[in-house]
Amino acid sequence: MSEPDHESEYDPPLRLQALPSWLAAQMARRAQRLVEETLAHEGARRQHFVVLTSLAEQGPASQADLGRRLWIDRSDLHAIVTELDRDGLVRRGRDERDRRRNVVALTPRGGRLLDRLGRRVDAAQDELLEPLSAAERDELRRLLAKLVDAQGAG
Repeated sequence: MSEPDHESEYDPPLRLQALPSWLAAQMARRAQRLVEETLAHEGARRQHFVVLTSLAEQGPASQADLGRRLWIDRSDLHAIVTELDRDGLVRRGRDERDRRRNVVALTPRGGRLLDRLGRRVDAAQDELLEPLSAAERDELRRLLAKLVDAQGAG
């Protein structure tokens, strides 16, 4: 016997469907599912992509700095970095400027994986935004960025 399709049974009231917060939550849920599914094809999770992207764009960092930069709990980040290090995607080492400090850096292998993940994430974004024209996509990004900026980073 198959599981019921709960999504097809979902019938929220029209009042909810008219709320920008409800609409944003629905799209965020769909976007998260698309991104998680596409990253899973490479054996990665969203947090792997986040950490690898930060190291590629913002450079090596201590785990403490990386956690603050990305708002990832210290114990969660330790587990993520341990997985990435085990797979040769990042390396832990001494900071050349301050030998007392350890830093995490992206490896060439991690960079190659990040390139593949980036292409997959871009394809997921295209799938999510497929109903919109290029101009509408740009406008949506602009409006979302405006809302995020108005609220601050967190």
